[in-house]
Amino acid sequence: MSASCGALECMLCLGCTRWAWRRCTFAGSNDSESWPLATLSDFSAIPRFTLFSLSSYSSASPELPSTATLYKYASSPPFSPPYAIYTDQSYKEIILAVQGLGLSRKEDYRLLLDNPPGSQPFKGGFVHRGLLRAATWLLEQEGETIRQLMHEGGKQWRFVVVGHSLGAGVAALTAVLAANDLGRYGCETREQVQCFIMAPPRCMSLSLAVEYTDVISSVILQDDFLPRTATPLQHIFGSIFCLPCLLFFFCMRDTFTSEETKLKDPTRLYAPGKIFHIVERKYCRCGRFPPQVRTGVPTQGSFEHIVLSCNSIFDHGIIWIEKEARKSLELIEKVEEISINPPLEQRMERLTHPDQQAVDAFDIDQSVTSVGTSGSDDNSSLITTDWDEIVENISKEDELDHTKTENADVMLSKSGERLPLLVNMMQLISKSIRIF
Repeated sequence: MSASCGALECMLCLGCTRWAWRRCTFAGSNDSESWPLATLSDFSAIPRFTLFSLSSYSSASPELPSTATLYKYASSPPFSPPYAIYTDQSYKEIILAVQGLGLSRKEDYRLLLDNPPGSQPFKGGFVHRGLLRAATWLLEQEGETIRQLMHEGGKQWRFVVVGHSLGAGVAALTAVLAANDLGRYGCETREQVQCFIMAPPRCMSLSLAVEYTDVISSVILQDDFLPRTATPLQHIFGSIFCLPCLLFFFCMRDTFTSEETKLKDPTRLYAPGKIFHIVERKYCRCGRFPPQVRTGVPTQGSFEHIVLSCNSIFDHGIIWIEKEARKSLELIEKVEEISINPPLEQRMERLTHPDQQAVDAFDIDQSVTSVGTSGSDDNSSLITTDWDEIVENISKEDELDHTKTENADVMLSKSGERLPLLVNMMQLISKSIRIF
């Protein structure tokens, strides 16, 4: 009995240690480490829409562009978060900005927690039921207003929905509903409906999240906890008085449940649309670095684990997202300017001075010579760049050979044997060996 209890304790300790090691060493940048960097054309509009999302928290925002006009502001709607409608003449856009979770609003908690797993099928997938109800009510209330503004603007105008946090989920499902019923809201093509959301919750299944990547763009700041929260939120809020028990239960469940089993669940929800992940910190490094924006589509296994970081909550704030998005855009513009614009003065420059190039070439020749002379006589070669020295060496060798030939002739004459033809052949062979 004691042996079995000891084995069970060892298993629990190993499981908790494995879970703790995986969680403590996991960084937010790992979710998008294989994604490419965002381009200027994809990311240029996002900092501007973060300002509209920020403005939804107040009816008066001095940070908006001068061409944007507030058309309507609803501070306390009964079945959706507060929202505002703007028109922008310069960009020809009608912007619906939905506010995030209000800590003092009971209605926001009600629609956020209204999400029994698998309770709301939609277009071949699953969505968050409470957020879908809020999006449906919002379009029923403002659908006629949006259609009227679109007809007044013309065919070049766009209907853009933006939001943050809870409002991001409502905005995403609002854009999905509008894209499936274009004529009702004064749109003719799918390109006229766009959605830009910041720190979104997981509100639709993977098939829907990938299907609407051309409509929805999600912005996630590095360690933000909400896009990674796969646990139903009603369980977290419902067990707030027994949080240690909940954490221990999820610890054991995540440790002994394989990734394949979790990812095969068809009712599992994901962050919607095309994701822009802003990365500004590195693992085991202090401070903030110049931000990078990585872009990709939702995939199984990405943004699945909450990052144990002190920045998980701060990265969820719309103010930090707006600041880092603006800084990222400035860096992307600098990179694009350097890579696209030609230099003001076009000229060819040597990488090194000509004298230095001659010295380097001579060193290379000497190394080749040493390798060549060590091989066979047929394949060896002597390479040099000082031709005056070669000529001088050949003339000296000719004089020396001539002297040797005369001495040989004298010796042969004394012995009575003369072989001029053989001597000449030997001279030629000796010269060719020295030269080559």
